[in-house]
Amino acid sequence: LLPCTKILQKSGVFIQTLIKLMAHQRLPLGIQTLKGLRQDNCYYVDKTTLIHQLVSNGRYYFLSRPRRFGKSLLLDTLRELFEGNESLFRDLYIYEHWDWSVNFPVVHLSFDGEKYHKSGGLDRNIDYQLLEIENDFDIEPPPEPCSGPERFSRLIKNLHRKTGQEVVVLIDEYDKPILDAIDDRKIALENRKNLRSFFSVIKHNARRVRFVFVTGVTMFSKFSLFSDLNHLTDISLRANYATICGYTDHDLESVFAPELEGLDRKEIRRWYNGYHWLGEEKVYNPWDILNLLDNRKFESYWFASGSPAFLYKVMMQRQFSPMQIPNLTVDEKFITTFDIDRISVEALMFQAGYLTITHEKLSTDGTRYTLNYPNHEVQICFKDELLNYLSGGNCQVQHHSDKLIKLLLALDFDGFTAQLRSLLAAIPYQWQGEHSPARYEAWYGSMLFVALDAPGVDIRLEDVSSQGRADMVLLHGGHVFVFEFKMIETPNDPQSEVQRSDAAAAAAIERIQERGYMDKYRCRGEPIYLIGMVFDRNGKGEKPLELKAIAA
Repeated sequence: LLPCTKILQKSGVFIQTLIKLMAHQRLPLGIQTLKGLRQDNCYYVDKTTLIHQLVSNGRYYFLSRPRRFGKSLLLDTLRELFEGNESLFRDLYIYEHWDWSVNFPVVHLSFDGEKYHKSGGLDRNIDYQLLEIENDFDIEPPPEPCSGPERFSRLIKNLHRKTGQEVVVLIDEYDKPILDAIDDRKIALENRKNLRSFFSVIKHNARRVRFVFVTGVTMFSKFSLFSDLNHLTDISLRANYATICGYTDHDLESVFAPELEGLDRKEIRRWYNGYHWLGEEKVYNPWDILNLLDNRKFESYWFASGSPAFLYKVMMQRQFSPMQIPNLTVDEKFITTFDIDRISVEALMFQAGYLTITHEKLSTDGTRYTLNYPNHEVQICFKDELLNYLSGGNCQVQHHSDKLIKLLLALDFDGFTAQLRSLLAAIPYQWQGEHSPARYEAWYGSMLFVALDAPGVDIRLEDVSSQGRADMVLLHGGHVFVFEFKMIETPNDPQSEVQRSDAAAAAAIERIQERGYMDKYRCRGEPIYLIGMVFDRNGKGEKPLELKAIAA
């Protein structure tokens, strides 16, 4: 009997384990449909409370969120809801608050997954998507060729006539046709014109339309793109909809609790939390969280899923220094509008997810926002990729950063200068032309800042004291380093270059001393070093030409 008892006990344990495995929910990696999530027993964060609020309070909406934030899943959920697929919503908030007896025809268009950098590409894609919807509803295609807007209008009228219900219009990644062609102004304007005509159809068929929801990354101005759809409500910065996409801390602790064992919650928050759209809570990017829970390693999942090369290009063109990024303060209009002819670096960085709102200040003059990196992942990756971009991929960023900091702490200022020269020499010739931002003092200072901006290093830019501002102060390893930058332009005479750069470096240190930039740090009881750094416009490949350092 004893062996039989043991066999039964083992069988019972096996069966219990098997039941647990069968009941275990899956991570919804790569799944962007509600049906796929629900039928495959995936974890699902219930957003239907906010969806019900949307549908109850309005009819026309726009939402901007960075890539990989769940916009496509949100639209698919709206589609399933209006189509009346009741079984997918059991156990969700909206199940008891929706009239399942009424179904609506849905026109769901997505501009993701295609390229629109050539003339006619957008028209062909619109025709293809509308044809598929016509086939789904057994509607005859137009007897004669017609434009995209004409075909769209015809489809709305036929759906309304055939079903007797108002039509729901869902448009995902509306801005991709413009962003794909942003480097070709002619094609970008052509695509914008076509989209504007396309969206105007919705207004002209208002009595046949029940609900409209448009999503994208950027917030193109209503005047340039949605001029005919001026009653579109932008909820991108509405506090009550701040968490409609993304995961909150509560979502992680409740929905994903079984997956968190063995992972440091503080590290999860430091690496991935921090996106803020004026709500009470900050949110995580779902792509980061799902990959972390699957891979069990802290890596840059979201940043690696897309390239900010275009953003770096615009930064160079606009002479936008990376030193401006920490605690950048801007007017609301600078981050909530975007247009082909007026590309704001701040708007690009915010809307694409590389910056987030850390503070809001309301006044009679308008709203101002303080922006900063949302989390550790974005901060470290943005810096590394910027240097890689400038060097054409030839710069080993981590190698330079680690070595620069070690040399600085070792007070090896000659070695520090040589290492910095090596870093700046990696910048290709085209970035060093007459009109390149690399010709300006601020740009060289920016490169130094980016190279030194490592975890644990306290860098203070434009550090204010009673008599002025130091260009940069670095606190690390029990040392204080106060930097003053100078840009000079010397004649093509090697001896003259050395003499002038020596004098400029000495003058930079004298300025620090005269203004007492270091005095506020004497109370720390740590050694203080004053560093005058000189950049030479004519010092091709030899930048910075000179560095002088003394103990305070």
